[in-house]
Parts: sequence; structure tokens; C-alpha cells
Amino acid sequence: MPTLEELGYFPYFSAQFEMLEDAPRLVPARVAAESHGLYELVGCASALGELAGRLHRQALARPTTGDWVAVSQHGDRAIIQHVLDRRTILKRRAADSDAAVQVIAANVDTTFIVTSANQELSPRRLERYLVAVWESGADPIVVLNKIDLVADPAPLVEEIEAIAQAVPVVRASAHTGVGIDALESHCSPRKTVAFIGSSGVGKSTLTNRLLGQEVQDTQSIGFEAKGKHTTTRRALLVVPGRGVLIDTPGMRELGIVDAEVGLDVAFSDIARLAERCRFRDCQHDTEPQCAVLAAVDAGELARTRLASYHKLKREMLAARARQDPVLASNIKRRWKSISKSQRQRPR
Repeated sequence: MPTLEELGYFPYFSAQFEMLEDAPRLVPARVAAESHGLYELVGCASALGELAGRLHRQALARPTTGDWVAVSQHGDRAIIQHVLDRRTILKRRAADSDAAVQVIAANVDTTFIVTSANQELSPRRLERYLVAVWESGADPIVVLNKIDLVADPAPLVEEIEAIAQAVPVVRASAHTGVGIDALESHCSPRKTVAFIGSSGVGKSTLTNRLLGQEVQDTQSIGFEAKGKHTTTRRALLVVPGRGVLIDTPGMRELGIVDAEVGLDVAFSDIARLAERCRFRDCQHDTEPQCAVLAAVDAGELARTRLASYHKLKREMLAARARQDPVLASNIKRRWKSISKSQRQRPR
């Protein structure tokens, strides 16, 4: 069994644990997976855990894959008494709700955003993933997988680099092993890395490559070079001597919630231009002396990128407004005006 330190048990977590009033009768553990109200645990003697009654009433406080928890042990079954504060948290708007927030993974140091060199590549989706990861507090790395399926991946890499800004881009092939060394360089003892991306991009196959064995189920690609989604739950896996991996199911959508920091970092090119706008609260719509609009008109900033920025910001504000009716009314009035002015702008 790996030690707590190998699982990423830093002073950040141990200090919290030691401050718990009931710490003497508890032990720390890390959540590896969750299924139907039961939690797979690592780092303690009990393999499974369930929530203490009071935690059932705290939706966002419920543990997720990667969380550190304090448990009371009862043989093979433990009771999760506390969820320790998270260093990082990757979240999205729940797929079946306009307002609910779903936590995808916690306490991740580096997130591999996996996309595919075949027909799956989507610049707008990649921007969305970058916003979410930057907001989470983890460091993003873009992985262009399946490069063996295209004659020349260079144009795709160039397109990704223009979107990713300073984020590293790794060319990889889970099939041939190209790029695996580059991914391994980001894995180290006591560090947690996670894979996220759409279905079929090869996350589980890359995970198996890093693990050196077939742990995550995968399916072969079809004649159209489209991967088949098999991962159905988030799972934390220990790589001996190289830290911890978290594999996640493919996401059909990644709804943005409160992500102001992530938006500014992912769109740092727009943020830099905005510093030269005449008005500090410039919305980059119809305001005079807007440096962002000037860059679009000069061909220095793609109109599609600004449109993507506006869309994600609108989505973020809408999620926030669902909790505030007055704010919702103001935002609706503002974006109605923006939409009207955009239609009137010459193309």
C-alpha cells in the first residue's frame, strides 16, 4: 500500500487534519473513486467508505475523486467524517442542470487536456477546457494525441499554440508511444495529474501507457479513426514512484460556472489588449477607443476568438445570475444591447 506522502499528503492537508477536534480517533485517507454513495479509499486500512449523516446534506462538501478525508475505521468499511479543504478544484455546471455545480476532481497539480489530431479537434472546446483548468488552480498542459493518424500534425500544433498561449503542447500517440516521455516528465512522487477531454480522445490509453499496464478499459478505434468512450467514472490510480493519476470520463459538455480568473488567464491576449482600452470597465463591444476591437479590425485578433470570449463570459455571468434575480435582469438587458450592436457591426 502506498504511503500517505506518496499519495500527495502535504502539510496543507496534515495541518488541517491535526486541527480536527476528533482527530485522535480518525485517520486520513484519499478518495480514489465514488459509486452509488460508496467511496473507494486509499491510504487507510478500510477499502470503502460512506458519508457521515450530516455530510449528505452538504452537496458541494461531499467528497469527489482526489479529495482528502478524515475517516473513522470499522473493519473494511469506514465512515467519512470530514472532507479537508481542497488545494485545487476542477468543476463545471452539471450536465442536467442550469445552476447545479459538479466537482470533477480535487487536489490536482497538473491537468492534461487531451484532444485528438483527427476529426475531434475543436478550438472553441479547447478554450473552454483551458478556462476551467486555469480556474481550478492546476497547471494545464495540452496533449495532442493520435498524431500517428495524420500525415502532418504541425498545422494542428500551430493552431493549438495560438489558443493555448504559453501553455505547453505535447504531441503524443498512445499507440506508438510518441510523447509518453514528455508526459512522464510531468509526473513525480507526491504529485497528482489528471486527464480530461472529450470521449474517444485516448485518455485511458495514455493512462495505461503511463501506468505500464492495462488498468483502464479501452476500446480500439474504428475505421474513421474515432475513439470509443469506455471510461464511465473518475478514478484515482497510483503510479509507483511517479505520483497519482486521475482519469475522467469523456465530457460531452463543460459548462462554465464562476471562472473570472480562468477566463482572464486563458484569454490573456485579450486581457493584455484591454489594458489599453479607454474605459476600465470596457466590454469590448461598442465603446470608443477600445483596444480589443481595434485589434480585431486590424486583423491582430481573430473575431472568432473575441466571440468565444464573449460567449464564455456570458455563460459565466448567467450561472452567477441564477442566484441573483436583480443581477439576472441587468445582465439580460446588457447582453441584449451587445447582441444588437454586434449584428450592426460591419463584417
